Amino acid sequence: MFVELMPLLAGRTVMITVARENDKMLRVNVIPKKARDDENPALTTPLSYTGTPEELDAELGKHLASYVESHTQLGSTLAQAKAEMEAAAKAAQEEARKKAADRGKKGTEKPGTNGNATPVAPPTPPLAATMTLFRGSPTTAAASAASPTATAGGGGGESRCKLAL
Repeated sequence: MFVELMPLLAGRTVMITVARENDKMLRVNVIPKKARDDENPALTTPLSYTGTPEELDAELGKHLASYVESHTQLGSTLAQAKAEMEAAAKAAQEEARKKAADRGKKGTEKPGTNGNATPVAPPTPPLAATMTLFRGSPTTAAASAASPTATAGGGGGESRCKLAL
């Protein structure tokens, strides 16, 4: 039993408890403790095995060996995944720095080298496309949109809500 636990004991403390369940059965718990505070909780999953003393004598060693092997594989898989995530994060940060540097270089260059560049204004939607939600046609909505007094109380006490498409 202790030979099987040696690989697990190399990196952490293991607590073993034995309790009597009834006249014929015992429960053995193998509980690994955290090696570091930031360690994944999956590495502290306990093993609990219940059986007669004869069954425990005959089979607990095999179960412990399997448990320790799984625990070791999980630890190495988690370490590998963490290393890969850190490498990916560094690569992403480097890529972001390069893009920011490229944008900074492009921002300092002049857009037109011949001096004839004229700024282009963004397109504005036509007023005829403006429709009202309550009573009215697109033409009255266009007139209302053009005249601020038409919507600010000039509609006979009726307020108008516009919906732009």
